[in-house]
Amino acid sequence: MKAVRFHEQGGPEVLRYEDVERPEPGAGQVRIRVAGSAFNAADNGMRAGTLPIPIALPHIPGYDVSGTIDALGEGVDDIAIGDPVVGFLPMTADGAAAEFVVAPREVVVAAPSRIDLSDAAALPSVGLTAWQALFEHGQLTAGQRVLIVGAGGAVGGHAVRLAKRAGATVIATASPASIAAVTAGGADQVIDHTSEPVLDAVSEQIDVLLNLAPIDPAEFTALVALVRSGGVVVSTTAWMPAPGDEERGVRGVVVYVHSDAAQLAELVSLVDSGELVVDVTSRIPLRDLIGVHEQAAQGRIRGKVVVIPSAA
Repeated sequence: MKAVRFHEQGGPEVLRYEDVERPEPGAGQVRIRVAGSAFNAADNGMRAGTLPIPIALPHIPGYDVSGTIDALGEGVDDIAIGDPVVGFLPMTADGAAAEFVVAPREVVVAAPSRIDLSDAAALPSVGLTAWQALFEHGQLTAGQRVLIVGAGGAVGGHAVRLAKRAGATVIATASPASIAAVTAGGADQVIDHTSEPVLDAVSEQIDVLLNLAPIDPAEFTALVALVRSGGVVVSTTAWMPAPGDEERGVRGVVVYVHSDAAQLAELVSLVDSGELVVDVTSRIPLRDLIGVHEQAAQGRIRGKVVVIPSAA
């Protein structure tokens, strides 16, 4: 099969588009004929060696996958060959930037039927990150107020819709280019962070502060003043801690997304009902993934990129 992988960590030039032996599913695993895989910023960090996730070399990137079941490992009898699925693969194992990938049975669920199967690869990790940030860590409930900083990205789009669906009042920051999309997602107040200080724009205290943006640590710490006593600060920026306020009982927590089939199945159902929208900015052939890594290393990637192998 064809795959993109790297034999050493470094710049985008370490990636190779090459022939790789087709993997065989072990006990409790399935093999997926890949319809799509999604590029994520963490793929860039893992290739460069700046993200401390242990991987064996050579490594195939791409931990978001959609496709059809192609083979079953021993003990797997609750899914059929040909079933369309979507999943968040273990980040330490080989990923889906290939024509086939093996995955633990427990990380894949039925794919959404409302959208193209290849596009479904853009859902798992960003959807799970939004869900876990809001509800596992933020414990957001109806009637609360949440401030989502950096709502214009893929995780932010899901977070706005999920928080609004949960009955929260949603305040979101965005750049001019994404204000319309964030507003369409249901945000009650959208702050253009390029023209107005967030501290000045938020008039009432919030229950949950969710940061999705690489903001200055001092600015992040200042925003904690907006959080009510006993509230929570949640962040997906793993490279810096989430500030809190111990005296007021405001806790800070950093999200490390994990696979959860029940949560992913719920996200799929929300896509099929139209309550969540999977936005794909571009679709590229597998051999062009190296160029995407080059663009990402230069900070030129916007939105979600789905990679489509020839086997799709």
